[in-house]
This record gives sequence, structure tokens and C-alpha cells, in this order.
Amino acid sequence: MSRVGKMPIDVVEGVKFSIKDNVIEVTGPLGKLSCKVSPSIEIVNENTRIILKRENDSKINRSLHGLMRSLVNNMFIGVTKGFEKKLTLLGLGYKAEVKDNKLVMALGFSHPVEFDLPEGIAIKVVKQEVTISGVDKQLVGETAARIRRIKKPEPYKGKGIRYIDEVVKRKAGKTAVGTGFGGGAGGK
Repeated sequence: MSRVGKMPIDVVEGVKFSIKDNVIEVTGPLGKLSCKVSPSIEIVNENTRIILKRENDSKINRSLHGLMRSLVNNMFIGVTKGFEKKLTLLGLGYKAEVKDNKLVMALGFSHPVEFDLPEGIAIKVVKQEVTISGVDKQLVGETAARIRRIKKPEPYKGKGIRYIDEVVKRKAGKTAVGTGFGGGAGGK
């Protein structure tokens, strides 16, 4: 049995869900999500808990069991608590602001960079920190990754967009080799 797949999902009060044709739809205080569950996985409703069961122990069903349980559990967490990712802009003059459902950033390019926000995502900017939040965990993570991809942190000065807890391994810059003039191999 899958260790993740066999764990029950607790249904919090105030969250409604429905199961039809292997599609589970979850509605809560923050929003509404739906997910298609594999036909080989059965969703069992037990009062205040949901249990996912697989029909046999084939390799594909064993791998899908834990995945489907995680996806359904993330839906319940998303509609009650929500998910968020934080990015920070590091660099002189780097800044961001939200205008007309777009994230407008100054990142050292010759022009401001505009990023269209997908539906279901809320962005808050405080100084050089960008907080991305929403009910869909996959969409929040994908949006954060797409914003980070605009200007990845470079290894010499560390400038760029990075996750708040990300550690960038720094490289040493160029150093002078010789003491003489001409940049040779160090002669006199």
C-alpha cells in the first residue's frame, strides 16, 4: 500500500465536495477547484473523511495512488488556506508594481518588463518582495517559476529574481594574475 495514498483526507467544516464520473469538485471559502481522478482509483466518501483506493497493485496504479491523493488533498488545502510563494528582487534599481492585472518590473533592462497575471492569482508587492497567492498549488508554483525565469539570479553578484529562501551559490570574480604590466604571465 502506498504510504501517501492510504492516508485519509479530512474534510473541514465549510467545504463542500461532489464526485461525478471520477471528477471531484471542491468548493470552499476561498474558491472552487476540480480534478479528474484516474479511473483505476476509487474515491470513497466516509462522513468527514475521503479515502482513495486503487483497484489492483499494478505498477502504474501504485504510482497513481499517492499522486491522486496528494492532488485531492491539495485541493482541500487550497480552498481553505490557499497557497503562496514569495520572490525577492535583488539588484540596484530593481522594483515591481501591479498595474491593471499586470506585474510591471524594472530589472535593469532598457524597458520595463510586463507580466500578465493568470486568472486565480493574486500578487502583492512590498518593496522588493513579491508574494504570489492563490487556491491552485500548481498554478501558484508555475506563476512563480515563470516570473523568476525572466531574470534568474546570476552567480557573481547574485542579482536577479529568486525565491525568498533560495540560496545562490556565488562564484569568485576575475582576479589579477601578475604584478607586471601588460597582463602577461606575471613577469618582471
